[in-house]
Amino acid sequence: MRLGRDAIQRMAQAVIWMAAVSTILILMLILFHILKEGLPIISLEFLSGAPHNMGRSGGIFPTIVGTIALTIVAIVVATPLGVGAAIYLVEYTKEGRITRIIRFGAECLAGIPSIIYGLFGFVFFVLYLGLGWSILSGGLTLAVMILPTIIRTTEEALRAVPLAYREVSYTLGGTQWQTITRVVLPAALPGIATGVILGIGRSVGETAAVILTAGSSLRIPTTIFSPARTMAVHFYVLAREAISVENAYGTAAVLIIAVLAINVAANWLVRRMAAGK
Repeated sequence: MRLGRDAIQRMAQAVIWMAAVSTILILMLILFHILKEGLPIISLEFLSGAPHNMGRSGGIFPTIVGTIALTIVAIVVATPLGVGAAIYLVEYTKEGRITRIIRFGAECLAGIPSIIYGLFGFVFFVLYLGLGWSILSGGLTLAVMILPTIIRTTEEALRAVPLAYREVSYTLGGTQWQTITRVVLPAALPGIATGVILGIGRSVGETAAVILTAGSSLRIPTTIFSPARTMAVHFYVLAREAISVENAYGTAAVLIIAVLAINVAANWLVRRMAAGK
């Protein structure tokens, strides 16, 4: 018996609806479990104190500082490189072998496991360049890791800008650089910001690459050449070695809240920028 078009349409909608609801339920279950176990641990002392006895007691303030420092270094390095590469691909070249090679390389980099990035960062930044286990080594490694994401999202944002914008700018006597900086980039800014947000989220939650390059020191870092431990690494160490399940849940809850806050604030900012164009 053949099903009619209306029946197939209803079945497809039901399957899609079930998939969406299942995804939301899984996310809510994870958030509920982590926050249920972790929120009672969070306090002012936990957020502002230093870890003691390998993390069995004390707080997570040094890991918060390390997470922020590593993320800032990664974003400061990766954003201009990623945006510049995307501008070159979209505005200064035609589709050809070079652009295909660059785009293929970016796609390959996006699919490399993070532990491979960590090994590369350890060999190149830590050993070869002599930077040691430090915020700089970890930040540079994270920058290389999030670079493909920023390139691809920025490239799509630039391509989404109507060609008429460029033509009007050229008609009014604008140069190519003026057109890019004053017309194209402002119009593509929400999409570029989305790529940067994704890079921040991946940097904050990364563990393998950070352990091999930034170290795992529980001291508060004083310079970019100091080793540091991020919240994700701290949670991993506490949970893997069963040092303190309670503090591991507390760290995970702070990490989830931080990521959610970053995404909510960034989405609000993107909407404001899009509305103000």
